[in-house]
Amino acid sequence: MANTKLESNKLIIEMQTEEMNSEQIRLIRTVNAMLEHVTTTNEESEYFDGSSELLRLVANLIKKANFSQEDGKIQYSQQALEFCADILNDQIYQEDLVKYDN
Repeated sequence: MANTKLESNKLIIEMQTEEMNSEQIRLIRTVNAMLEHVTTTNEESEYFDGSSELLRLVANLIKKANFSQEDGKIQYSQQALEFCADILNDQIYQEDLVKYDN
């Protein structure tokens, strides 16, 4: 589970990593860096290229998740990504994709 806190101009995210391997940890760090880049860039090409790269990195992280590695006979990661793509495609033209209660 992740804990977050805001200190001055930094958002600090703490995650328990004992059940993650080094590749998963590297991917999470890269996703966070790319998320910051996409959120703050003022360049159109960086926004589009970075957004594409961000989604690709998240898809790779989903493929590397512990759950998807448990049973090699069933391709859970592929099914999960197809499900995500279907949901995203259905909601892409809505103003907000996610609604938060807080």
